[in-house]
Amino acid sequence: MEKSTPISKVISTNKSHITLLNQLGVNNVGEFLQYFPRTYTDQSNLIKIIEIRTDQINTIKGTLSQLVEINTKFGKKLIKAKLTDSSGSVEVIWFNQPFIKRILHNGQQIILSGKAKFELGKITLLSPEYEPVQATQIHTARLVPIYHETEGLTSKWLREKINPLLKYAKQLFPEYMPQEIIDNHQLMKYCDAIIETHFPTSQEKLEQAKNRLAFDELFLLQLQALSKKWQWQQGSSANANIIKPHSQLENFIKSLPYELTSAQKKSLDEIITDLTKEFPMSRLLQGDVGSGKTIVAGIAVYNTLLNGFQSAIMAPTEILAEQHFRTISKLFEKEKFKIKFLTGSTPSSEKQQIYEEIERGLVDLVIGTHALIQPNLKFHKLGLAIIDEQHRFGVEQRSILKAQGSPHLLSLSATPIPRTLAMTIYGDQDLSIIDEMPKGRIPIITRIVPEPKRRDAYRWIEDRVKTGRQAFVICPLIDESDTLELKSVLTEYEFLQKDIFPQFQIGLLHGKMKPVEKEATMAKFKANEYQILVSTSVVEVGIDIPNATIMMIEGAERFGLSQLHQFRGRVGRGEYQSYCFLFMQNESQTARQRLKAMVDHNSGFKLSEIDLELRGPGHIYGIRQSGIPDLKMASLTDSVTISKAREAAQNIINTDPLLSNYIELAKKLAELEKLYIND
Repeated sequence: MEKSTPISKVISTNKSHITLLNQLGVNNVGEFLQYFPRTYTDQSNLIKIIEIRTDQINTIKGTLSQLVEINTKFGKKLIKAKLTDSSGSVEVIWFNQPFIKRILHNGQQIILSGKAKFELGKITLLSPEYEPVQATQIHTARLVPIYHETEGLTSKWLREKINPLLKYAKQLFPEYMPQEIIDNHQLMKYCDAIIETHFPTSQEKLEQAKNRLAFDELFLLQLQALSKKWQWQQGSSANANIIKPHSQLENFIKSLPYELTSAQKKSLDEIITDLTKEFPMSRLLQGDVGSGKTIVAGIAVYNTLLNGFQSAIMAPTEILAEQHFRTISKLFEKEKFKIKFLTGSTPSSEKQQIYEEIERGLVDLVIGTHALIQPNLKFHKLGLAIIDEQHRFGVEQRSILKAQGSPHLLSLSATPIPRTLAMTIYGDQDLSIIDEMPKGRIPIITRIVPEPKRRDAYRWIEDRVKTGRQAFVICPLIDESDTLELKSVLTEYEFLQKDIFPQFQIGLLHGKMKPVEKEATMAKFKANEYQILVSTSVVEVGIDIPNATIMMIEGAERFGLSQLHQFRGRVGRGEYQSYCFLFMQNESQTARQRLKAMVDHNSGFKLSEIDLELRGPGHIYGIRQSGIPDLKMASLTDSVTISKAREAAQNIINTDPLLSNYIELAKKLAELEKLYIND
C-alpha cells in the first residue's frame, strides 16, 4: 500500500461515501490518514452507575438487559433497555434508532456514553453513544475523535474506517526529520503522531502529537522558503549588481524637509547594506499606513541611480502607481534623473518609445503597473526593482522582474503583519519593519456610530465640509445584494447626493470604472471639485488627499480590522484633525466588540494581531496567493513554534543547503512542492 492508493481500494463502502470523501479532499490513503479530527470528547473516565450526573457526559460500562422496541402513540419507535453494573442499574432510551435492536443484545457487555435526565424519581440515559466492550475502544471510554462531517459521513463512520488503516502508518509515514531536530525539540516520531492524533492514548500524548505535526508544517514551509532564497542568491551571484553607498547619499537625506524616524533609518540601513552584497537583495519593507515607506524606498532608488543603475517601481493599480510617480518626482525635483510613467492605459506609440528608451538606458527610473513586466520590455541595467503591495501580484509576476538581470528586489506592504506571520508568508525575504509614525502626525479619532445617531453624524460631516474639508464614504459592494443586505455604492451615491448633501459635489469611484474615469474622478477630488467621494475598496491604498479629514465606512462589520485600518489611513495625512466613523448594518454584540478595537487602537500592527486571532490569516492576507496550503495542525498565530521551526530550517540551510545529507527530508520537500503545484 502507498499513500497514493485510491481510497476506494482500501475501505469497504459504497460509491456515495467515496464521492463524499472526494468532496472533502480525500482521494487516497495518505489524505485519509491526514484527515485529522477537529476536536475530541473526553470519555476516558469510566464511572459507576451510582455516580451518574445530569450535568455531564457519563461514560459507564455494564451488562445490557430488557432490550425492547416500543411503538409510541405518535407513530415513532424507541428502544428501551437496562444497563447494570456492580453499583446498580439505569434505564436507557434511544429515539428513532430501531437498528440498535439488531446490533445490541441482552447479556452483552457494552459501554455507553451520554447525557442523563432525572424525571419522576429516576435517572434515564438518553440516546447515548454505544460500543461493545473490546480490546480497543474506538467510540467510547477514551478521548474520542470528532471529525469535520458532511451529510452522509458521520464521525462514527470515519472512526470505523480510519482505525483499521492506522496499522500502515509506519509504512506510509516514515521518519524524515533529521534526528538532531527531533532530539533538540523533543518531537514524537512522525508515524506515532499520525496515530495518536486520530486515537490518542492520553491527553499528554495528544498534545505531543499535535505539537509534532504543527512543527512539521511550519518547518517545511520555512525550509522551502529559505531554500528558494538560497537558490535565488546562488543563481544570481554571478551577475550581482553591487550598489555601494554614494558620497551624495548623506547630504540628500539631510536635505529632506523632515527628519527620518528611527524605524525609517534602521530599515534604510538594512536596505543599503543589502545593496552592497554580492547576491541580490530580497527584502520586504513593512510599515503602517503613513509611516514613510515610500520615502525610504525613494532614498534607496536615489542611491541606485547615482551608482549608474536603473530602477523600477511597480504597483498593482494605476491610482497607486500615479501616487508613487508624484511622490518620487517631487522627491527628485532637483535632480536630473529621467523618470517615466508606464501603465496599461499608456498609448501604444508612447509605450513603445518608453520601452526603447529603457532598453537603451535613457530612462533612469520607470514607475507603473503590470506594464513593467511585459515580455518585450528589456532593461539596460536594472539594479533595483520595487514592488508595492506585493501580495496583489502572483509569484510568477514577481519572478519576471527578478529575471531582468538579477536586480535587487524590495517589496513594500502597507498591511502590517505580526513578524512571525510575515516570516511564514514571506519566508524567502528578509524583513524590515517601520513601526513608528513620523513626528507631528495627529492620531485619527475613530467612533462607532449607532443607527439612531446617523442623522447627527451627517449634520456634523456637513459642518466640517462647509469649512473646506473633504470626506470619503466607503461602501462594501457595487450592486445590491439581498443576501448581505448591504448598501451598494451606486445607491449610496444617489442617496447622499439627493437627500443628504445636495449642496455639495459628490464623486463616485468603483472597480468597474475605466482607468481614465478613475483618474479623472481622483483628480477632481484632489482639486476639491468633489467635496465628498463615495467609493468601494479601491481607495484602500494609494490615495493621498491631505485635505480629506473624514472617513465614513458603511457596513464596517463586513470588513476585517486590517482593511478598515487601511481605509482609515486615507485621512489624517495633513495638518488637520481627522475622523473615522464606523456605521454598522449588523449591530450585534460580537461585531461591536470587534469594531471597538478600531476605536481603541491606532496601530496597524496591534490591529493585525487582533484580526489574526479573530478571523485567521487566510481571510486577511490571501494566503492562497502566497503559495501556502491550508495548515491542518499549525496555527499562524503560534509565534513560539514558528520561531523554533524557522531556526531549525535556517540551521539546515546554513550547513547543507542542497540537503545532500538529508535524503528523506529532500524527498519530503519535493512532495510538498508537488502539492503546491497541484493545488
